[in-house]
This record gives sequence, C-alpha cells and structure tokens, in this order.
Amino acid sequence: MSAPRPSFGELVRVFARIGVLSFGGPAGQIALMHRVLVEERKWVDEPRFLHALNYCMLLPGPEAMQLATYAGWLLHGVRGGLVAGVLFVLPGAVVLTALSALYLMLGGVPIVAGLLFGLKAAVLAVVLEALLRVSRRALGSWFMAALAVAAFAGIALFRLPFPLIILAAALAGAATGWAGWRLHGKAAGSAADAEAEPAQAEWTRPSPGRLVRTTASWLAIWLLPLGLLHLLLGPANVFAAEGRFFSVMATVTFGGAYAVLAYVAQQAVEVYGWLQPHEMLTGLGLAETTPGPLILVLVFVGFLGGARLSGLEPLAGGLAGAAVTLWFTFVPCFLWIFAGAPYVEVARRVRWLAAALEGVTAAVVGVIANLALWFGLHVLFASVGEFRLGPIALPVPDLATFDPASAFIAVAAGVALLRFHANLFAVLGGAAVAGMAALMLGWAPG
Repeated sequence: MSAPRPSFGELVRVFARIGVLSFGGPAGQIALMHRVLVEERKWVDEPRFLHALNYCMLLPGPEAMQLATYAGWLLHGVRGGLVAGVLFVLPGAVVLTALSALYLMLGGVPIVAGLLFGLKAAVLAVVLEALLRVSRRALGSWFMAALAVAAFAGIALFRLPFPLIILAAALAGAATGWAGWRLHGKAAGSAADAEAEPAQAEWTRPSPGRLVRTTASWLAIWLLPLGLLHLLLGPANVFAAEGRFFSVMATVTFGGAYAVLAYVAQQAVEVYGWLQPHEMLTGLGLAETTPGPLILVLVFVGFLGGARLSGLEPLAGGLAGAAVTLWFTFVPCFLWIFAGAPYVEVARRVRWLAAALEGVTAAVVGVIANLALWFGLHVLFASVGEFRLGPIALPVPDLATFDPASAFIAVAAGVALLRFHANLFAVLGGAAVAGMAALMLGWAPG
C-alpha cells in the first residue's frame, strides 16, 4: 500500500461519506472509490485496486458494493469489509425505503428532484474522469486496448451477455500470460517477485481452515433465516417467497442490475403480483437517483410486496419486506468476498492468472465506457430511442429533449475535476446546490 493503513475510525468515516455520495451507478461509484481510496488517501495502490475490481466484476451481485467490501477487508480484515459494505449500501437503502413508503402512502414521489438532478449531472463528469484514469493505467499495450474496444462494441452495439464478454477477456488475457511465460521462461511467484511484494496482513493469506469457517459461517447467516421464514410462515408467505426469490437473484445477477431487471420485473409482476408493471419503472427511477448500487431497486419491489400481501399493516409489512430483501440480496456478497479474496490476492503472483485478470481489467474499461455513454445520454436527453441494423443496436437520443441545465452542471463539474483538480465532495455539493437552484428557477424537472 502507498500509505499507512488507516485507523478503523478513519475507515468508518471515509466509507460513510462514500456511501452517502455513491450516486451514478457502478461506473460513478467505482470512480468515486478510485478517487478517494487510490488518488486522495492512497490507502490502496492502483494495481491492487484494479485486481480487486477484476474479481468483483466476475462475481454475481453489485460489483461496486463488493469492491467496497474488498477494500475494507484489505485495510481491516472482516470487520473492515463488513463496515465498508454495509455503509456503502445503508444510506441508499434507508432513502429508498423512505421513498417507497411515501410512494405507498401518497401515490407519488416527493419533490427531491432538484438535489438529485444536480448530482446526476455531476456524476457524469466523475464517470468520464474515472474512464480516463483507469484507461491510462489499464491499457498498457495495443492488445489490451483492442480488448477494451471489443468489450465496448460487444456490450454497447451487439448486446452480448456480460458474463460472455468477461469470460472471453479473461481467456484472452490468460492466453497472453501463458504465451509470455513460455516465451521468457519466467514464472510468477519467483524469489524476486516475492521480495518485491510488500508484507501483507495475516488475513490476506490463504488458510484452508479459515476458508471452511468463513464459508460455513456466512452460509448459515444467509440460509438459516431463509429456513426459519419457511418453517414459521410457510413457503407461500410473501416474506418466505421474497427470501427465496432474492436469494436466487443474489447468485445469478452477473453483469449488474440491468442484466436481470427484465426478469425481476416479469416475475414480480406476473408471477408474484408484488407490484404493477409501471411501478417497476418508478422503482428503477428512484434507485437511479439515490446513492448505493442500482440493485437497491429490489428494495422497492420487496417493500410493495410486503405492504400489499403480508396481511400486516401496510407500512409495517413494507418495512419487513424491505428488510427481507436487503438481507437476502446482500449477505451473499460478503460470502463471495471473505471466502475468495485471500486466494485472489495470491493470484496476483501467478502470471497467467494475473494476466487473465488484466484482460478483465481491459474489458472493464470498455464496460465503463458503455456505462458512461448510457449514463451521459440519459442525463443530457429526456428521451433516448434505439436504431437497429441487423444485430447492431444504436442508441439515438431525441435532440429536441436536450437538457441544457444538465449539460451546464456536467461541464462545470468536469472542468472543476479535470482542469482544477477540485475536491470531489465539494464538486458534488456544489452540483447539488446548482440543481436545487435550477429547480427553483424552473430549469429542472420537478
């Protein structure tokens, strides 16, 4: 690490701020963590941050939340990872639960658009900054640059499945690593490599006994409550059904929230009857404009299901449904990190495995570029359509819906970050104030 390990109290304070300001989907959230943890605090060095990101991109579930957990684990072991992961999710979960309750009781969403309007525009600049920073470090050769371009084209134009893109990039990277090893006759993990590797904390070293204990403990934390819900309430109860459904989602959500939202909407509306078709879009809009991972949209789904079908008073049922959803969506994430991270750290010293993850890093650059494009279009234009030419799908914004206020805030934030290297939290705060001013002047949607 580039700087001394922070105190536990300092870690809590920093990740609390990250959790409150983690807007912009995974691209914005990864950008925020990169800026704070790598650039400003220097708690995690660049190669280790990218290596951790590679692993998290391979996992089911929200990669940004898992990256926060991994970073906290690197710094303070399990308690650091637990605090970092919880603080990353908690602010958005609280806000979205409150907005879900207001939606249920009032039939609409309160006017918080001004603040969120400004933040969303500023996050576009944060995403672009992250894309520039990560691409400069990750694309060190023409081959890695080609992988990034191929990944961007695959996901943006051909809509290839995210796991397929990441797997192909990993295989391509592994092939180059193996070829380099065969060509140069060098294996990672040599004495020279070991000497170059800084001393690591005890918990970052693999231990079969710890792996068994960790896996057993987190499987129990995850699955015992699910068994109790079925035993006490019956499998047909809405809370048991939510626990079962969201446990499955936690194991198959490769590629982030967008990869599974269509399936979730279809099941929640047509199979379980937890909400109406148009309400899924409402929940998605709320999740996009609150901090935390986009998969928090499931909290809105679970809240409405519990409120309407539990037989409890609606608010109490909704709160219980939101709690069940949070538990079974995010507890598995801690299992993936705490069980696997020590072995991922070892993989940094195995040439072909490290090369495979470097291939994933290059693909991630393409994925972030796609997210930046998607996010930028939806921030700057109220309506974005699609043009299809055979297997190619091109996004086409409606130029008449261009939002000059969003563009102004985004450009101002970009200049502040890229030209003047302003403090990120100050930029986001200024953007929020600008958004509120735009709302009061009638320049932003209410």
